[in-house]
Amino acid sequence: MIHLNRREFLKTTGIAAAALCATRFAGAAEFKTKLHRAMIIGEPTEKSLQPLKDAGFDGVESNAIIDPEKAAECRKIAEKMGMRIHSVLRGWAEFNSEDPAKVSSSLTTTEKALRAAKGYGADAVLLVPCRIGGMPMPDPWDFKIEFDEKTGHVVKVCDGDNSKFAKYIEAQNRATDTSREAVKKLIPVAEETKVIIALENVWNNLWVQPAIYRNFVASFQSEWIRSYFDIGNHMKYRPSQEWIRTLGPLIAKCHVKDFKLNPDGHGGKFVHPRDGDVNWPEVRRALDETGYNGWLTIEDGGLPLPEFRARLDKIIAGE
Repeated sequence: MIHLNRREFLKTTGIAAAALCATRFAGAAEFKTKLHRAMIIGEPTEKSLQPLKDAGFDGVESNAIIDPEKAAECRKIAEKMGMRIHSVLRGWAEFNSEDPAKVSSSLTTTEKALRAAKGYGADAVLLVPCRIGGMPMPDPWDFKIEFDEKTGHVVKVCDGDNSKFAKYIEAQNRATDTSREAVKKLIPVAEETKVIIALENVWNNLWVQPAIYRNFVASFQSEWIRSYFDIGNHMKYRPSQEWIRTLGPLIAKCHVKDFKLNPDGHGGKFVHPRDGDVNWPEVRRALDETGYNGWLTIEDGGLPLPEFRARLDKIIAGE
C-alpha cells in the first residue's frame, strides 16, 4: 500500500482530474468551427429574451414578421442584453399554387419577412417554398430518385415501375419550376436587405433526398439563396450527417430536433434532442468538415430552458 501525505495526495488527484477533463473535452477541442445556441420565439422583447439569456442562450430566431422600424427596436433590446436575433421564420409559402393571388401573397409576405429581418439585424429568412400531397408516393425508405441535373426534374422516384407515381413526379417537377421562378423574383430584395433566403423542405414531399435538394438550392447560383437544414426532419429519408455533407457550404442555418426511428428503421416520431436516433457526434463532425460556423436553433418545447441549453452544449462538444 502506498501512503501519501496531504500535499502529495492533492497533487496526484489534481493531475488525475486534469487528465479526466482533458479526455472528457477532447472532442470539443478538435473542432475548428464555432456554433451558437438559439431558440424560436415570437416578437423579441426584454420579457421574452430574459429567460433565454438567463439560461445561457446566445440568441433567437423570431417568427414575428413585423415592420422594419419595430424590428429595429427589438434589435436594440437584444443587443443591449448581449443577444442576437439571427433569423426570421417566415415558414410556408404557396409558390406552386394555381391561384395567382396566393402566389402573389406568398411573395409579398416573404418580402416583408426579408425587410423585418434587416430591421432585426438577422442575416437569413427561413422559407418553405411550397408543398404537394394527395397522390400516391413511395414510402420514405423506398425513395431512389433519379433527376435531370440541368432542370432538376425528377425522372424516377424508386426502383421498378414508376407509373403509379406519375402524378407525384409531375407535381414535384411543377413545384420545382414554379418555386424557382418565384424565389428568383425575391433575389433583388435579398440583395438589397443583405438577408439570405434559406430554403427548407419540411416534410413537404419535395426534394426528399440529399442530391436533389442540393441541386435545387444550388440551381439559383446566388449567394443569397442557401439551405435551412433541419437536423431531425430528414432522418426518415437519410441519416442527417449524409444530408449535411452533401449540402456542404450551402447550409446557412440549422434547426435542432431529434427523430426516433421505429424498430424496423421505417418511420418514427419526433423526440427531444439527444433522445432519438440522430448520430449527434457524427453530425457535429460533419458540420465541422463543411466549415459551418453558425447557429443551432432548437425547434422544440416541453423541457426547461436550462435542460435544452445543456443538451445543446453536449451536441456542440461532439457528444
